[in-house]
Amino acid sequence: MSDWHRLGITELQSAFARDQVTPSALLEYYLARIDAHNPVLRAFIEVDRDGARAAAQESDRRFQRDTQRPLEGIVIGIKANIAVKGLELSAGMRARQGIIANADAEIVQRLRDAGAVIIGTLNMHEAALGATTDNRWFGRCINPHGEGRTPGGSSGGSGSAVAAGLCVAALGTDTLGSIRIPAAYCGIFGLKPTNSAAPARGLVPMSERFDAVGPLARSMDDVSILSNVLFTPDLSTAMRRSKMFTLAGLGGVECEAEVIAAYQSVLAELPEPPGIITLAQPCSVIRTSAFVQAVRDLAVSLVPLGEERCSQFSEELERLIEFAISRSETDLAADVLHVSEAAAVLQAEIGTNGILLLPTAPQTAFSQGERAPNNQADFTGLANIAGLPSISIPVGRGRDNMPVGVQLIGPAGGEAMLIAQARMLNDRVRGYAPPLKFW
Repeated sequence: MSDWHRLGITELQSAFARDQVTPSALLEYYLARIDAHNPVLRAFIEVDRDGARAAAQESDRRFQRDTQRPLEGIVIGIKANIAVKGLELSAGMRARQGIIANADAEIVQRLRDAGAVIIGTLNMHEAALGATTDNRWFGRCINPHGEGRTPGGSSGGSGSAVAAGLCVAALGTDTLGSIRIPAAYCGIFGLKPTNSAAPARGLVPMSERFDAVGPLARSMDDVSILSNVLFTPDLSTAMRRSKMFTLAGLGGVECEAEVIAAYQSVLAELPEPPGIITLAQPCSVIRTSAFVQAVRDLAVSLVPLGEERCSQFSEELERLIEFAISRSETDLAADVLHVSEAAAVLQAEIGTNGILLLPTAPQTAFSQGERAPNNQADFTGLANIAGLPSISIPVGRGRDNMPVGVQLIGPAGGEAMLIAQARMLNDRVRGYAPPLKFW
């Protein structure tokens, strides 16, 4: 079979069980795809061929003994700010080159314990501080849906690799939208869980208060399977009757016409009109306030690297850190107020059964090298500041036939409910379409 990359977790494990392919053969298939396509996409930073082959051979033996685990033989990539034993833990920074992880992050260990084959580390925006993955040190990552287009960020390598079929699924991190923006731009599914749902051990943080780790995949089925391994969600929440909401005036965010059209087509699929949530400040103000707090957190976490390594930051990273740390005390106080007020409103309105439906990003993927829109994270950042789970699903195409996504934000601890609602909406919209050039 020449198109194993088109299959999801359940289909692949069925193929393993029927001796149609072995985990080792599947791994070699994916390694060949990486060799063929990564020079253009620059999604992978490091490929662990020996380690992945050893894991795949163990999966071969487990299928022979009928002792397979939930993710047995499934090939998964890991964002470069999440520790993979024996690989460089760069977090997309030249300043961290040569720092080798001496143990797996706890979230990676959960994947391994479930039988996953960890294939390597994925490109990202430097220090997770940006949404283009135009990385000066590890290469300009490309969206497989459009020549020269950004995959988003900061988990851009994860989005690009999954969309192009270089791995079955990937882990990303999300501070203000860094899983969901690549998912939307690359036309796949991305889940940011409740902020405390995934263990942080082994993660190079950007902002511990906002960070979350989650999966990117090509189907809701795969997101659900991965979620059960990574977070052990409360399945009882899936039975709650949900109440849909949207944001008054879309929070003042200016969106591309095609994004609005796709979003409105999704609203039309709802069985009843959504409720309205009103925030005291425009989304742009809330996003800027959260961004400043996150960057100030990052600046503190970088100090232990030492002066010599910190001298190796890019000009962009230095400029953004300087912007955040030079914030006046008056503005910082306003930042704290804006974020806390918005978080309180979202938590109260969503409660235990609310779902806030919004575009994922106000635009589709733009060309690498263009100035990134300031409003990319205006919608996605809301889930992080409130600590709530959120998922992006593809809902069609926009400008230049690039993917459009919508996100659902649900109640704290309600990943199972959120996934169930996203699945129902996805079944109606059917917006996923692969990048034909790589399919």
